[in-house]
Amino acid sequence: MDLKLQKFLESTDFIRAVKVTVAAATPVILFSYLNLFSIGFTVALGALFTFSSDIPGNLRHRVNGMLASNLIATGSTVVISLATINPWIFYPVLISLVFFLSMIAVYGQRATLVSFSGLLAMSLSFSHSYTGWALLQHAGLMISGGLFYLCISMIFYYIRPYRYAELRMAECIVLTSKYLKLRGTLWDIRADRNKITEELLSLQIELNETHEKLRETLIKNRTKGGSSNQNRRLLIAHIELVEILELAMATSFDHNKLHHTFQEHPYVLNAYKHLAYNLAALLNELGQSIENRKKYTGKHRPFQDLEAFRKAIDRYEKQTHTSGRPTADEVLVLINMFNYVEKQAEKIKVVEYTFTHALHTQEPKHKDKELEKLLTPVHYNPITITQNLSFSSTIFRHSLRLTLTVLAGFLIGNILPIQNTYWILLTIVVIMRPGYGLTKQRSVHRTIGTLAGGIIAFGIISVVHNSTVLGILAMTCMVLGFSFIQRNYSIGATFITLYVIFVYGMLTPDIQDVILFRIADTLIGTALAFTANHFLWPSWEFLSLPTFLENSIKATRDYIREISVFYNRKGEVPLPYRIARKHAFIEIGNLMASFQRMTQEPKSRQKQLGQYYALVVLNHTLLTSAASMGSFIQSRKTTKASEAFNAITGAIINNLENAMELLKEEKQNIPVDKDKETKEMLKLRFTELKEIRKKEILESGGTQNENFRLKMEEGQLIIEHLIGLTNLSENIVKAVKDIRERQ
Repeated sequence: MDLKLQKFLESTDFIRAVKVTVAAATPVILFSYLNLFSIGFTVALGALFTFSSDIPGNLRHRVNGMLASNLIATGSTVVISLATINPWIFYPVLISLVFFLSMIAVYGQRATLVSFSGLLAMSLSFSHSYTGWALLQHAGLMISGGLFYLCISMIFYYIRPYRYAELRMAECIVLTSKYLKLRGTLWDIRADRNKITEELLSLQIELNETHEKLRETLIKNRTKGGSSNQNRRLLIAHIELVEILELAMATSFDHNKLHHTFQEHPYVLNAYKHLAYNLAALLNELGQSIENRKKYTGKHRPFQDLEAFRKAIDRYEKQTHTSGRPTADEVLVLINMFNYVEKQAEKIKVVEYTFTHALHTQEPKHKDKELEKLLTPVHYNPITITQNLSFSSTIFRHSLRLTLTVLAGFLIGNILPIQNTYWILLTIVVIMRPGYGLTKQRSVHRTIGTLAGGIIAFGIISVVHNSTVLGILAMTCMVLGFSFIQRNYSIGATFITLYVIFVYGMLTPDIQDVILFRIADTLIGTALAFTANHFLWPSWEFLSLPTFLENSIKATRDYIREISVFYNRKGEVPLPYRIARKHAFIEIGNLMASFQRMTQEPKSRQKQLGQYYALVVLNHTLLTSAASMGSFIQSRKTTKASEAFNAITGAIINNLENAMELLKEEKQNIPVDKDKETKEMLKLRFTELKEIRKKEILESGGTQNENFRLKMEEGQLIIEHLIGLTNLSENIVKAVKDIRERQ
């Protein structure tokens, strides 16, 4: 079988599409043979509404999410059906229901999908009115459909309980491989480093999301259901991959300077680049083998490449020593590079080992509680909604916007000679998102998909009139539509349109009219959604970007503080360090995602785009520099931290706090005299730190002593890290000041 096709058939999206198709098609086919099509169709609706919130994650959260979707969708249908009896009751109920369902999204991604199920059910409830016993029967059938889908989902889960986690792990390994390869490409003298930096930031967003989903799945399954061998295997690999990412970020060097320094000895940097590429290739092959469930046979030998890099360093040292050049600084830089990449290779081999050998080690039970602290908590406190009832909340503005747009769509559908008003409402609900960029993108893709699907369906139905053939085509398009809806919205919308039209083609002879009305309704709904997002309390990203920037600076500040604490206390890497690192990685990803959304907005709303991009890059560089120092401290037996070290890290943290205060507009101007005093103090502290290191080095027993070499490396590299972090933190303050002055 073709690898791409196999990958598609093994994907989570395809499996989810198969589940919902089985759950929706089975009752329709079964009850159709009993001449009870309407009952089968209602059961299928219940399955469809429940499907929306069935996203991967912890099993308990999945089940609760599906049950909530089922009950909220059924409840929304009942409420709207009862309210249609009296127009004086109907409109207040419609407005309140849409607003409430939209506000549920404040509780996170799964809650957003539960909200979506309720809004879909509300929209479709206008397709047929039910009262009395018929309404109760309809609600009961919807609930049974939801429970039927839940059973189907659980059957799929227990057949392959770890397949989702394996696919996520494979994705994580492949993404990490891409990250390492891009890092390796930076060593190419012809590389476009600005473009590579953008790609690295985008990859950071994907890696953050993947790491978070793996944490929820693996850690929750471990703490709630015990630790199976496969779960432990995946968890060990995940922990190592987080460390690998930190090390990858830590290898931040001035590539222009290094190319200039070693231009007469290119074999040194080429050996490093070759090693980086091979490590990335090893991870990529491992990820592909996990994804395709094939036996992994490693072709790369990273420790041989490490030895080649070591020999290149020795060769450089001998050549430059013979020529009489002073080589201490250059050799120390190369040794630092070697130490980082050696640690990287060791961790990659651990990941490789976990998937190629049997695991026998049992971790202590007390580790479970520590691991659980790495999860991002989700609280379903009712006060969360009340706290978001203000225009400062993006979800609140979106809820108001969606409510008014649905109301406008309903009124337009009743005023104009529209056949199915609910199609307009469905389009609005599906397209509208809190952000302008995503709504615009979905509007375009939805229009393209509907037009393409309508044209293709028109051609097929003109030729095919057999209900059985149309039914087979409908189920095929349903599977493909739900498979592609997350990957490529235009293609997904095309197949969903085909599926809906084929279903109508089996039910009504006037299918051409259905196609035309569906296209017209979609265009009206799309126009309303796009217009509302542009004019009704739009969530322009330049308004929220400072908050993401502040969060990123704060998280990096906390990470640097934990690095300083770790350097002072020594010992094992503590949990607060790992939590601070996780938050720093997540927040830089959130910041980049916000910036990317800003680039999708109208030019007039891309305020200070260049300045904000410079700040995003500065924050990323600051984080990589902090990770570099953290990795160095973790991998070495370091000396006692001096007061000078603590004073300098304190000044770096103070700079970041000043930047945060400027962003909050609490402190528009930092006194110049204070800045001068701080800089003078830092110069003295750096001088003091260098003197301390000189004294330690002299006391270590001479240049031939191994202790001398280690202290020499530590002294130079810690000072270099501190200088870099100080300069970056000062540049962040200047950049924030520049943005504030331009506003």
